[in-house]
Amino acid sequence: MLAVNLVRLIESHVEQLSLELSEKAWNAPQCSDLHKVPASELQVRTREIYRNLCDWLLDKAETQVERRYTELGARRAQQGVSYSHVFWAITATKQHVYSFVQREGLSDNAMELRGELELLHLVGQFFDHALYYIALGFERERDRIGGGLKRRKGDK
Repeated sequence: MLAVNLVRLIESHVEQLSLELSEKAWNAPQCSDLHKVPASELQVRTREIYRNLCDWLLDKAETQVERRYTELGARRAQQGVSYSHVFWAITATKQHVYSFVQREGLSDNAMELRGELELLHLVGQFFDHALYYIALGFERERDRIGGGLKRRKGDK
């Protein structure tokens, strides 16, 4: 039950979390390739990742995570963003959620601490799945572009 309360806490702080992450992570040199992405798209995406996280934690809709993050991986590949920069940004987002839960967590006793740890475990699973599907999207886009280049060379 505490895990659900913590998810609701995350949901109620989406704007704050998004703003903090934007100020902190998107300016880091480890994800400087994200400057290739329009700022408005990054802002929407930052809010969306927290909303997706809450939905997944409550419903665990794997097909939605698969679709959304495979598309995101392909989009970032099309924009010329390196996978390492996307990986770092997603990892920074996960760490930001961890810090928020630890800072705002309500664990005054062992049972509440267990709920907090359960939530952190689920958060980790969500981001692991997101990273996998982003990588899959990157690979598919690379193969699509690479396949197109090979066909063009073969036509000459």
